[in-house]
Amino acid sequence: MKDLGFSPADILVPREGIDLEKWAVVACDQFTSDRSYWKKAEEFIGDAPSTLYITLPEVYLEDDDKKERIASIDENMEKYLDNGVFRTLESSFVLVERRTETGTRYGLVGKLDLEEYDYSPDSLSLIRATEGTILSRIPPRKEIRKNAVLEVPHIMVLISDPERSVIERLKEKKGELETVYDTDLMLGGGHITGYRVSSHEDIEGVLSAIEGIYNGLDRSNPLLFAMGDGNHSLATAKSSWEDMKRTLSEDERKDHPARFALVEIENIFDEGLMFEPIHRVFFGLGKERFDSTLGRFCSDIRKHEEKILDDAVKAINEKPGRFIVTDKSGKLMVYETEGTEKSLSAWTIQSVIDTLLDEDACRVDYIHGKNETIALAGEDGNLGIILPDIHKETFFEAILRDKAYPRKTFSIGHAEEKRYYMEARRIVR
Repeated sequence: MKDLGFSPADILVPREGIDLEKWAVVACDQFTSDRSYWKKAEEFIGDAPSTLYITLPEVYLEDDDKKERIASIDENMEKYLDNGVFRTLESSFVLVERRTETGTRYGLVGKLDLEEYDYSPDSLSLIRATEGTILSRIPPRKEIRKNAVLEVPHIMVLISDPERSVIERLKEKKGELETVYDTDLMLGGGHITGYRVSSHEDIEGVLSAIEGIYNGLDRSNPLLFAMGDGNHSLATAKSSWEDMKRTLSEDERKDHPARFALVEIENIFDEGLMFEPIHRVFFGLGKERFDSTLGRFCSDIRKHEEKILDDAVKAINEKPGRFIVTDKSGKLMVYETEGTEKSLSAWTIQSVIDTLLDEDACRVDYIHGKNETIALAGEDGNLGIILPDIHKETFFEAILRDKAYPRKTFSIGHAEEKRYYMEARRIVR
C-alpha cells in the first residue's frame, strides 16, 4: 500500500497501578487565562505521576520561571521512564472512546510523518494546517521540545470519511480489543477508554481505508489530514525536525523518531465531534470606523436588521459572506458582503482586524458563544461580530478553496472536551 503518512507507533501508556484520573491532564493550550484551573489540577494530583509534570500549561509560558519549569519537565520524563511508569504498546494504534457532555466520539492514535506536513499558507501537502500558523508561537515551544525525550500529544487531526471506513470499523469490534486504559477525566473532562489495535488484519484495514480516501482526492491538491487542534504543537515538531535532520545522514533520516509526531485522528463526520464558531469583539471601536474599514475589502455591503437572534443566525448561515454586527443599541444587523478576496466572512473580518490593529484603532478579543459576544458588545464603545457556523460537509472544501481559515475561527468542543494527555512516545533514539 502507498505510504500516506499515518502509521502505527511504539506507544507508551501508563502501567497498571498508575492513577489514571490524576495522570491524564487537559491540553496545555486550554484555560490560558485561568490559573485557578491549573491550581485545582495541581491540588488534585499532588505528588502522583501525571502528565501535568511533563507538559507546560501555556498559562505559565511567559512566567519568569519558565526555564526552571522546562528543566523539571525534562527531569520528570527521564524519571518516569527509569521508574517504570510506562509500558510500551509496540507497533500499535490506540482506538480512543471519549464520552463528554456533547456526546461520545472516537479517534485513533498513531504517528504522522512530518515530511508530509507543511504549515505554510500555500501548502499542497497531505497534512495541512486549517488555521493560520503564527510563526512567533513556534520558538517558545521549541524550547520545551529541545531536550525532551518524550512527546505527549494533544494534537487532533481530522479526516473526511463520510463512509466511516477508517475508525468506525474498529469501533464495531472494540469488544475484541485489549483495553489499555479506562478512566474518568479530572475536572469535568468526561470519561475515556483506550483499546489497543495491533493485529496485522486491523492495521492493514486502517491503512487500506485511508488509501481508499486518498484515491478519491485530487492528485494536484490532495488534502488528506487537516489539523483540528494542536496545530502549533505539530508545527513545533515539524520545525524541530527540520533543524535536526540537517545533522543526520539519509539513512538516519528514514526512521528517526523525531521525524514523526504522535496524534489522534478523528473523522469529521463523527456525531460526537462538535464545531463551534469563535466570534469577535472590538473594544473602543465605532460602527462607522468598522464600516469604512470593511469597505476597503469588498465591493458592496448590504445590511438588514433581524429582531430575533435565531433568525439572524439562520440568515448568515444561508449564504457565504454574511455575518452579524451588534453594539450597545442591541440591534442585530446582518451584513452581506460581495467582491471579497475570499468567500469566508472570517477572512474578510480578519482583514479588518489586521488593518485596525495596525492603525492602533482598537483592541480585539475572540469570544466563544453568541450570547457572550452580544453581552460584551452591549458595553459602551464595543462592537461585536457573530460569524456563521462551521459546516462539516464543506470544511475540507473551504480549506482547498481558501488554503486555511484565519486563526481562531472555530473550536472543536468546549475547553473541557479538548484532548487529554494520556499516551506518550520516545522522540530520541
